[in-house]
Amino acid sequence: MSRDDIHTSFRSDNDAGASLEVLQAMAACNEGPVYPYGGDIWTRRAEEQLARVFECELRVLLVSTGTAANSLALAAMAPPWGSVLCHRQAHIHTDECGAPEFFGSGLKLVPSASAGSLLDPGLLRGELSRGKGDVHSVQPSAVSITQSTEEGQIYSPAQVGAIGDICRELQLPLHMDGARFANALVAQDCTPAQLTWQAGVDLLSFGATKNGALSAEALIVFNDALWDTLPFRRKRAGHLLSKMRFVAAQMHAYLQDDLWLRNARHANAMARRMAEGLATVPGITSVVPALTNILFVRMPQPLLQGLFERGFDFYHGGRWEVGVVRLVTSFRTTVQMVDGLVNAAREIQLA
Repeated sequence: MSRDDIHTSFRSDNDAGASLEVLQAMAACNEGPVYPYGGDIWTRRAEEQLARVFECELRVLLVSTGTAANSLALAAMAPPWGSVLCHRQAHIHTDECGAPEFFGSGLKLVPSASAGSLLDPGLLRGELSRGKGDVHSVQPSAVSITQSTEEGQIYSPAQVGAIGDICRELQLPLHMDGARFANALVAQDCTPAQLTWQAGVDLLSFGATKNGALSAEALIVFNDALWDTLPFRRKRAGHLLSKMRFVAAQMHAYLQDDLWLRNARHANAMARRMAEGLATVPGITSVVPALTNILFVRMPQPLLQGLFERGFDFYHGGRWEVGVVRLVTSFRTTVQMVDGLVNAAREIQLA
């Protein structure tokens, strides 16, 4: 099957376009001259909105990719001889082509032995103590967690707080990769503040692109001690855009009238509907709980192939076990799309 034959994609929320409100905001900010490099009213508005969302004073660096936000954050947290402990499945470890090491002039990512997709605080203190003070070893310098994780699982405020407590005890900063932060937030009863700085997060990569923006991410700095080098790192890395207003306008529209929360709730709801529907199809079993907008299910190869032939697309195999399928919903996913997949799977299995 060629890409032209694909009718319905559950491959990634990156496949979805942008929200109409975001596109309209970009068109509106196009009128008239404004100061470049973030000296515009749109950037100030976005920064003010983020301060209101997180209920605190903070610093913001707008960038156009999540890789840039993550890599700049880690570079500010760890020296070239330092290490950043993360989960072995973390996006920074598996999907960013060495960008954190490149931006950090050689810092090292050290994967934890934690099971599942969440860092285990019970292992963390020991893992962060290895090599400390040994001139032959990289020095433990920071911790990074992903919210939601690559398996669609979530850290509660208490779980983030347990990791934050260890980091404070060891005087290490804590970074959160929030590419799908909105999906994790609406899946539980808490505020953005409770899930981040109040639990000990120092830097947050606040994602918008997967959830309705075109190309807008924010590196949010809660710990002012980590700020000083970041504007220079962004410029040196080529991520200080001259026409920053177009990124800022996206972030402004994303936050305005809670668009980001509405989009995430819809995506999560579509994933729950899909999980409930697929649970009724013979031969399909769930791999992890359906908590956000990412599902992992196991299905027989004939069913998988049959769905492809009917124009459905999703990731399978590769980094996952044979027969394991990843299905991702987005703010653009419709009930008809979800039910179409479920009904097709049932027809194939019962044929």
